[in-house]
Amino acid sequence: MSLKQNIESEIKSAMIAKDKTRLSALRAIKSLILLEETKSGAKAEITEEDELKILTKAAKQRKDSAEIYEQQGRADLLEVEMAELAIIQEFLPKALTEEEITAAIQAIIVQTGASSPKDMGKVMGVASKELAGKADGKVIAEKVKALLNS
Repeated sequence: MSLKQNIESEIKSAMIAKDKTRLSALRAIKSLILLEETKSGAKAEITEEDELKILTKAAKQRKDSAEIYEQQGRADLLEVEMAELAIIQEFLPKALTEEEITAAIQAIIVQTGASSPKDMGKVMGVASKELAGKADGKVIAEKVKALLNS
């Protein structure tokens, strides 16, 4: 079942359950999918990779908003963002642990033959594709930098 079909089925369930927060988050995801499908030059069907990018972007937006609301002491808005983030994360692949990220990046460094910090771009290109949706880009960049500097 594609992400779009899965989201539509979840929207129906949320409507029946009268779960407004879940419904709002699911509709936001559906909206992003529809925008991706209809943008100029888009293919008829979006790929699984595109779906993953959409979900990752939505999750990152919620995290960023939550940080801002927390800094401003807006617990009411923070709660909504965190609830929507949890719903979006249900559709993302399971996040990797620190050890798994380190092991994956070490394998990529060996695979690409990188040896110094100047090879960071080469490693990041491969790591970003392989770990997409499983690890945050900032975490990947920090790990790559640390491993290439050691």
